[in-house]
Amino acid sequence: MPDQPTRTTTLWRPTGPVELDLVRELGWRAWPPRLPEQPIFYPVLNEDYAVKIARDWNVRHDGAGYVTRFEVDTAFLARYPVQRAGGRTILELWVPAEELDEFNAHIVGEIELVHEFHA
Repeated sequence: MPDQPTRTTTLWRPTGPVELDLVRELGWRAWPPRLPEQPIFYPVLNEDYAVKIARDWNVRHDGAGYVTRFEVDTAFLARYPVQRAGGRTILELWVPAEELDEFNAHIVGEIELVHEFHA
């Protein structure tokens, strides 16, 4: 019996230029370790929300903002309850920094750059 394809969930990540460069260095296959002041990695479940953060926050703080899209094994994601960080569509997953390597191991395919915003 052939293997069943892995069911995946699409996630988005708004990011600045420094983190994007690190993702590029990792071959578009993983997110870099969190800094000490970043105890949580939070991908989002809605592209519009990711665009808003990249455009309105990252550009103001970093001079540029980017939105990435990637797929993660749905069964693995079940361990992270969806967090509502505001309105109905302001949804995130909160991945503890110490679990990021395991999270990265469950990314299916490459992380894609889908939007860019500049000051």
